[in-house]
This record gives sequence, structure tokens and C-alpha cells, in this order.
Amino acid sequence: MVRWSGTWATKRSIEERAPFCVDGMRNVPFIIMHAACLGVIWVGWSGTAVAVAAAWYAIRMFAITGFYHRYFSHRTFKTSRWGQFFFALLGVCAVQRGPLWWAAHHRHHHRYSDQEEDIHSPVRYGFVWSHMGWFGARTQFTTNLHAVADLAKFPELRLLDRSDVLIAILLAVCLYLLGATLAMLLPGLGTNGPQLLVWGFFISTVVLYHGTYSINSLAHKIGRKRYDTQDESGNSFLLALVTFGEGWHNNHHHYPASVRQGFYWWEIDLTYYTLVLLSWTGLIWDLRPVPQQIRNSRRADMAAAA
Repeated sequence: MVRWSGTWATKRSIEERAPFCVDGMRNVPFIIMHAACLGVIWVGWSGTAVAVAAAWYAIRMFAITGFYHRYFSHRTFKTSRWGQFFFALLGVCAVQRGPLWWAAHHRHHHRYSDQEEDIHSPVRYGFVWSHMGWFGARTQFTTNLHAVADLAKFPELRLLDRSDVLIAILLAVCLYLLGATLAMLLPGLGTNGPQLLVWGFFISTVVLYHGTYSINSLAHKIGRKRYDTQDESGNSFLLALVTFGEGWHNNHHHYPASVRQGFYWWEIDLTYYTLVLLSWTGLIWDLRPVPQQIRNSRRADMAAAA
């Protein structure tokens, strides 16, 4: 149970040897998350349950793409300390571990993209490992605080990073209680506690998992390579739709400092549009654009045409 409790439960470092040694016990919760989706056989479905699942997918995908990725990993905009805490809490609800753990691994990925040190490179280690095998390795559970020293100085972020499992459990309980309450007060909605738990938590989270994981795996195997990035990142319209803009992955690897990953108006980037709306409220500010000279540089497609 201690080994399931969070990313600080061991003292192994990201640089430790034997990076492909999988910790079976610590992967039990991940297996349970998938198996619990079969509960739909018993709880059935309702429009309410499907709507809640879809809403939680959208909210938490935005939390991952907008905050875990574009804010905590790359600092592409600014916010207040309270805003930072709230956005981190929302990200933890995606059940993809804490903000420090996530940002540290992502920064490591950019440092060594598709090189031997990139633990989730499909080019180096295959599709399945890059998609959902790497984070089950013993060496990948701990948070590399040295990689996120700018974030680790905030005690509230360290607390969230260590409490990710507890927050996931609380979210599941809240969804169950919401379903039970709706069953009593608004029975016409056709839902109940078990149904909302299965759809709103388990199914929504598992779909979110694989949407997010597709950027590690598929986005380095498919898509158009506009820029010469020295890795295999590609741009994919389909992945961009599923992940609210993250599918413009070759753009992102060309210039990670930009808040916008769809560099051109026709490249749909729902996360960027939502961040712009948030900036109008004053909750976030100083969104970092793509400089025109950066956008036009190292164009592999133009070089090939020439």
C-alpha cells in the first residue's frame, strides 16, 4: 500500500539503471482502473452519465494540456500563486500523477527526445512501451525535483504531488455521491451513484489516459514533419482534435516555449483558444506567442520542395 501511495514513496531516481524493470504491485491501480470500466455491464448507461463522462474528459484534458504541459512543463504563460495551485489541483484530478512528477518527466523528454535517454520514445523502445509501459517501470515513479526546482520551491505543489492518489479517490467518491443525490432528487435523469462512478470516473479517466498517451506514442510515429527537429515528432490533425491541440507535435518540438501549438490559423488548438479566453479574465497573462522568424525557420518541408 505504501508503494501505491504516491510518487515520493521510494527513493529511486530517474537516472537509475535497469529502466525497464516493471514494478508489478504499483501497477495494480492502473489495471483496476481499466477493469472497472467493465462495470458498465451492470450499471448500464444514461444520457446524464455519458454527458458527465464527456465533460470530465474535456475539463481534465484541458487541465493536462493547458496546465500540466504548457504551464508547469514549459511556463508558456504566467498566473498567480493561487491560480497555480488551483490549476495544479485540477490537473491532479486527471489521475496522471502530480504536477511536479509530470513536468519533470516531460522536461526530460524534451532534453533527450527520441534519444536513448528518452524512456518513452516509440522509435527507441516500441509503441506499447512508449504508450503505457514506461511509467510502470520502477525508475519512473519518483519525482525528479532537480528538473523542476522552479516549481518544487512551492510547498503546496509538493503537497499535491504527494497526494495524487488521495485526490483521485476523493474525486471518485464525489462522483458516486453526486449520482446518488441525483437519483434521489432528480430521478428523471436516469442515473445513480454506481453508474456515475463507472462513467464519470473510470471510463472517462481511461479514455483520457489513452488520448494523452497517444502523444508519446503515435505523435512520434505518424504525422507530417514540417520542421527539422532531430526527432520523429509529427503533426496530426486527428490527434490534435482528440488532445485539444497537442497533436501539432512537430510544431511543439520545434518551439516548445510557445503557448500555441497550432502555429497557423487552420491548425485547430482548443487548448490555446481556451487559454486566450482565460487571459481575458485576468486569471492568466503574458501568453508567449510563436515569433514569426521561429515559425519560418528550419522548415524541412520547404527544404524538401527546393
